[in-house]
Amino acid sequence: MVEQLDTTVCIAGGGPAGMVAGLILARAGIDVVVLEKHSDFLRDFRGDTVHPSTLNLLDQLGLGTETNAIDHSELSTLDAVIDGIRVRAVDFTTLPAPHRYIAMMPQWDLLTMLADEARKQPSFRLVLEATALSEIQENGRVVGIAATTPDGPLRVNAALSVAADGRDSALRKSLGLVPTDYGVPIDVLWFRVPRPTKPMRDTLAHIRGGFALVTIPRPEYFQCGLLIRKGSFPEFQKAGIEKFRQTVANIAPRLAGVTAEIGSLDDVKLLSVQINRLDNWSAPGVLCIGDAAHAMSPAFGVGINYAVQDAVALANSLVPVLRVPHPDTAAIDAACAAVQRRRARPTALMQRMQRVAHRLIGRATATTVIHTPPRLRERFVIAVLLPRIRPILARIVGYGFRPERIARGVLRS
Repeated sequence: MVEQLDTTVCIAGGGPAGMVAGLILARAGIDVVVLEKHSDFLRDFRGDTVHPSTLNLLDQLGLGTETNAIDHSELSTLDAVIDGIRVRAVDFTTLPAPHRYIAMMPQWDLLTMLADEARKQPSFRLVLEATALSEIQENGRVVGIAATTPDGPLRVNAALSVAADGRDSALRKSLGLVPTDYGVPIDVLWFRVPRPTKPMRDTLAHIRGGFALVTIPRPEYFQCGLLIRKGSFPEFQKAGIEKFRQTVANIAPRLAGVTAEIGSLDDVKLLSVQINRLDNWSAPGVLCIGDAAHAMSPAFGVGINYAVQDAVALANSLVPVLRVPHPDTAAIDAACAAVQRRRARPTALMQRMQRVAHRLIGRATATTVIHTPPRLRERFVIAVLLPRIRPILARIVGYGFRPERIARGVLRS
């Protein structure tokens, strides 16, 4: 027997896009069901960077105190150490108060906080261990989502269905929507090491000897990402764990004393980096947001924040349409198209910026970027050019190309 739920909006995926969209819609008085395939949010996410744009949004939702209570660290600058020379690329202290930093917080804690807040709304339902399988269509229109749970099949009937189930979206695949892929020449090997006994300055990236290593500071450890040539992970597996530890120590000598904590290559996880986006984010009765609409690379850590901004754009566009009894289907589809019109260009611009960053990193790992001591042109770039562009980079990285705020009248007072 198939269990059935009736709602106004059904969201597949309880990640940042899905949970923020669900929370805002529920606060707006819209009946919403979120389907999350796991039993909780306690998983090892790597993208835990919460940017000023998202922090400002959480303040707008009245969740600033709850957000600050989550154990986190703060990065006010993004530095890179290139061949032993420290370069400050981005300085968030140039942004308006209060959020002049990126917050590094466990995504599971953030999602749990959002879920707890959303559950306070009578119009919100979170169904855990519910895996979205496909859309349900009637007369060429999506009218809900078919899912499976430990108790059996589930059908959720909805005026609007939302695919927020990630870059491997089952709902998107079922709809036959195929994103355009923009080739990325790298993969990332994710692992963690304890913080060294001797304090180490927060540094986003270390570039040395043909490699680039990202070191994301967390309260008790560093979440690290070694950038490698796409498809080359088998070479590292063949070389073994000792060679891998030595590679990390050579790139970031301050980590040499803690690389032994990488127990084996089983502790090293491969992330196949993707940059892609859909040509059409919607079909009658359904809208894709977040990674389901556009997969971002880890560059600048903007993925979570762009997903959240999609969710805000969705709420701003759809709430006025969905608040009326028996929402008009044509109006719903027009509002979904408006979300793409608003979010597609800033997404494309950021993805282009990420691709440029990948090319620059590729050149940096192939040649000497900064000589020791720096040559005249290198000193000019560091001392004159970088200080001029830091405020621009801070705004683009911190807020994105089109930051979103919840529109007046969306949230119920």
